[in-house]
Amino acid sequence: MQRCLDALATMLANDDFSVDEPRLGMEVELNLVDDTMQPAMANAAVLEAIADPDFQTELGQFNIEINVAPKPLSANNMRALEDGLRFSLDSADARAKESGSRLAMIGMLPTLTEEHFARHWFSSNPRYELLDQQIFAARGEDIELSISGVPLHDDGNVETLNTICETILPEAACTSVQLHLQVAPSDFPSYWNAAQALSGVQIALSANSPFFAGKALWHESRIPMFEQATDTRPQELVNQGVRPRVWFGERWITSIFDLFEENSRYFPALLPVVTDEDPVEVLAAGGTPKLTELRMHNGTVYRWNRPVYDTSGGGHHIRLENRVLAAGPTVVDIMADAAFYYGTVRALVDADRPVWSQMSFDAAEENVHAAARGGFDGRLYWPEVGWVGPQELVLRRLLPLADAGLESYGVDADVRDRYLGVIEARCLARQSGSVWQRASVAARESAGDNRATALAGMLAEYLDRMHQGDPVHTWTV
Repeated sequence: MQRCLDALATMLANDDFSVDEPRLGMEVELNLVDDTMQPAMANAAVLEAIADPDFQTELGQFNIEINVAPKPLSANNMRALEDGLRFSLDSADARAKESGSRLAMIGMLPTLTEEHFARHWFSSNPRYELLDQQIFAARGEDIELSISGVPLHDDGNVETLNTICETILPEAACTSVQLHLQVAPSDFPSYWNAAQALSGVQIALSANSPFFAGKALWHESRIPMFEQATDTRPQELVNQGVRPRVWFGERWITSIFDLFEENSRYFPALLPVVTDEDPVEVLAAGGTPKLTELRMHNGTVYRWNRPVYDTSGGGHHIRLENRVLAAGPTVVDIMADAAFYYGTVRALVDADRPVWSQMSFDAAEENVHAAARGGFDGRLYWPEVGWVGPQELVLRRLLPLADAGLESYGVDADVRDRYLGVIEARCLARQSGSVWQRASVAARESAGDNRATALAGMLAEYLDRMHQGDPVHTWTV
């Protein structure tokens, strides 16, 4: 790791990183369900049926992931990416049905229960079981999941999840959309700081994970679930202030090297795998080091906005990976969330006075948890505004910034209007995927369904609407 950091420091000093035109890159994690809406432990069979290298395994046998080839942000490329993603997902779902499964693009699969986290449900890749073993070896004890929810019904009853897990498979319940943006290393701190400041707003707008193990929890339960399911710290280390591996961070940064160095300093390596490459020697010989150990370790520190070093075409580059968005509900919702993120971050970076110079880092972190818990009902802090609801903040201040940022990227006006119009309408309706899921389950229970039946019925309707493709703010209960 230290040799990798030394090589990275030299490369940053030489400033010879590739910087392409701004591109939208995306990964979408998916769940698999059977005809009764229960988790389908079938990713090997489904991937064989899909037979597309863009689709890959994930941690649990009920997960797969699609990697969307990056496209330039300019002109109408976002619309072309939307069409391509919808075609890929429809084709993959048709083939998955041949093996008895369906694809579900949702933040957390509501029909998952504790029985689905037994060790034999890991995907076949040995890396996953090794990661599980190492996390539990570091903890020295089982993982406790404890989340108190937001009342679902008017009676104000709060449901609470308290359970002990013997594997990290609850992490597999947390399915997301990850957005990538290649930037110059010198620009990376501004983009990372802007993305951190915006994270709470993104979560409030896109919340889509209100149920887990039969409980109505937070609007975006994915956030606390992921934080707890991969925590390598026993309680005594938590009390001592040891950093968690799912980490928002603790300060604004001035160099991308800060993040890689923090990852190395604060977190012991989990995967004891090394290569023969000496990155310093490769660099001295005029080559491009892969920095394999640094990249592997970086992948086990789960920052909500993560720095990525990668190589391609003989060169090397830096990407910012944004990880706060839940998967779903529809392709157009995902594209709208992406457009809002890329546009707003660009505008915040271009601003005369950076937003991160006007708010504390702690306030940005508090926004993440307030948004995850309350969704549109959360209260967020924003400079010059104070504490405000996400709806008012987006409609009055951030949507114009997003439009200006997308225009700076050269995005066509009709494309900007299409996606930012979805965000505007979602705010006006105050309906994210989470809001619709909760309302649907509440209505089904009021009509006499028990929780399990209501969740399965809601999910079946969700999948139908997901494939119809109308944005979630138009869905009725």
